[in-house]
Amino acid sequence: MDDTVPAPPPFGANEEGVPLGAEVGEYLVLGFLGAGAHGGVYLAEHRLAGHRAAVKILHRDAAESSEITARFILEARAVNQIRHPGIVDIYDIDTLPDGRPFCVMELLAGRTLHALLLERAPLLPAEAVGYLTPVCEALQAAHEAGVVHRDVKASNVMLVSEGTAPQVKLLDFGVAKLLEPGAGGLTAVGQRIGTPASMSPEQIRGAPIDLRADVYALGVLLHRMLTGQLPFDSPDPAEVERMHLEAAPPRPSALAPVPPAFDAVVARCLEKDRERRWPSAMAVAEAARAALGDAPASALQTAPAVAVHVGVKPRGSADMESLTAQADVGDAAEAALREAGYALTLGTAGSVLGVRLLPAEPEAASAARTEAVAWACALAAGLTRPALAVMVCVHAADAAVRAGAAGPEVVGGPICELDRWLPEGGAGFVATPAALAGRPG
Repeated sequence: MDDTVPAPPPFGANEEGVPLGAEVGEYLVLGFLGAGAHGGVYLAEHRLAGHRAAVKILHRDAAESSEITARFILEARAVNQIRHPGIVDIYDIDTLPDGRPFCVMELLAGRTLHALLLERAPLLPAEAVGYLTPVCEALQAAHEAGVVHRDVKASNVMLVSEGTAPQVKLLDFGVAKLLEPGAGGLTAVGQRIGTPASMSPEQIRGAPIDLRADVYALGVLLHRMLTGQLPFDSPDPAEVERMHLEAAPPRPSALAPVPPAFDAVVARCLEKDRERRWPSAMAVAEAARAALGDAPASALQTAPAVAVHVGVKPRGSADMESLTAQADVGDAAEAALREAGYALTLGTAGSVLGVRLLPAEPEAASAARTEAVAWACALAAGLTRPALAVMVCVHAADAAVRAGAAGPEVVGGPICELDRWLPEGGAGFVATPAALAGRPG
């Protein structure tokens, strides 16, 4: 009887796949799990310890590309730099006898958020925030470690467990960018990296990026969870890019039964100018929880505020001239609000909302409301255009605020819930009863 143990199957020179039983470093291949554009993923078991893992191996043609190989190695480097429970762990990286690189990763059970959304989108707002929060926590850890993901999307979020307290893992750092000095990166000037449906304007332009590119993608993800739709979608990829660069994002509350406070959260994520987006991933999570009315009491406070909303619509049919005038008036409104000390919580071509906190002392608050009403009335007169229906409305209500680096920051509250106080249609100037409360007749 021959007791010789058969040698493991070789990696044949012409074989793209990996045969069952093949040795990959210290692991034996047990099965095939799936494939992507550049590599396959296999179920494997450690030969001595017996624990199982996922092994990702580059396809042969991909391994011939020095850039793809470098990205493969970069992913392992980026992930190991973060070390966070919300990010898939990579145990080892090495090369096969034929020169192809492989990495050994944490084996995950579950399904992707993309699969969940295909099954039953849109999600309830509370469920959407439940999935968003751990993604934001993982991204925050990545950003603090100097890593920008650059491809945040539902198919890169693995749901290890679902329900009221889901456990998620952020996957695929293969196009991540390291931000530490000397990292260099693999992106040439003008090269676009990411998925078109969720790419920020600066990624589309091939401009330098930072963590706010991931904040933009979080807005796309939240919009999709809340509405079941991407904010910018078209069968024409060039049109999708144009919309990311130029079009105002739709309001989630206009597409699904979503609290209107989410409109401002998503709109700020999707700002074309990254300087106007939320400053961090956790700021997005906190704002989303505030919109849901579920933010920790220690994180949020209530403060009196005054808001000025500018609505701009073309009169009659919209042509290029009227749309250009609409954008110009929107820009002018934003500039005026900023100059007057208002924080912009919503900014699109047709809808701009500025909020300013009021003094806590009642007499001073009443005087500030009176001043705001007079200022908004003058703003309405200055923004009037023959081809446009411009309506300026001023309102007073409570705002949800959190502590920010530059002082209190408005993240939601009744002041941002436009459906509760903003008149429909019309033009001119309107002050709500709350804005006029205590104002001398």
